[in-house]
Amino acid sequence: MSLEASELILNEDGSIYHLGLLPQELANTIITVGDPARVSRISVHFDAIEVKKQKREFCTHTGTYKGKRITVMSTGMGTDNIDIALTELDALVNIDLENKKIKDELTSLDIIRIGTTGSIREEISIGSYIISELALGFDGLMHYYKDDSFLRKDIADAFVEQTNWSSKKALPYVVEGGKDLINKFNSEITIKGFTGTNVGFYGPQGRVLRAAVPDDKMNDKIAGFKFKGHAVTNLEMETSGIYGISKLLGHNAASLNLVLANRPKGEFLENASEMMDNLIKYTLDKIVQ
Repeated sequence: MSLEASELILNEDGSIYHLGLLPQELANTIITVGDPARVSRISVHFDAIEVKKQKREFCTHTGTYKGKRITVMSTGMGTDNIDIALTELDALVNIDLENKKIKDELTSLDIIRIGTTGSIREEISIGSYIISELALGFDGLMHYYKDDSFLRKDIADAFVEQTNWSSKKALPYVVEGGKDLINKFNSEITIKGFTGTNVGFYGPQGRVLRAAVPDDKMNDKIAGFKFKGHAVTNLEMETSGIYGISKLLGHNAASLNLVLANRPKGEFLENASEMMDNLIKYTLDKIVQ
């Protein structure tokens, strides 16, 4: 049975609705970034670029690095954008767009996030690189999908209990990253982490400028959570969505983040641009190894 036009939406040229991409324009290895400007900072290292497209916040370059075909794409900020981006990436490889039918043989993508984050632990210094083994979603995204078999309910339940999580907020969920990819990118310069994904940058991450938050100790409670050796290391805005949608649809995902801020110490990284370029080059070289 074909998918309805209202569900699988295509542009006039046959490209997928939000991303504006055709299936042949996508590599099976994809780097995602939040900032559209970061796409060219990655693709500048490519041997050649075959595709350059932008629609809304979704800027995409596909090319080769040391002979390996790679797509780098911006998603914008937040798991709402991740839901769009990863669902449409999956559709490009696993749905026959012309006939609007799911393919019999499915393709698994490698999806690697390069992003920035804030540490909630004093011992994780600014300038560190965190690779997320687990993601703790405060965004509620995965509760909109039926299959929750891959979620770590034991950890999420313990987190809710230990932090006295407010029932007014979305129920937290926990999801693992792709172990093979995480092992591929792990090295002596990375820290394996448990990443909390928030729905915003200010109040949801406990930042107060003029608007107060209901629990000014929430970050301390998050940092104090412990369960079977797991402790939350950092906060950002995309990883839980990337890990959740990837698990849901059968893709492999890893999230690498440069620590820009140490929240307990009130510190912020000054040479962020240089450190990000180092992470970009590190990630590209690990992809082709």
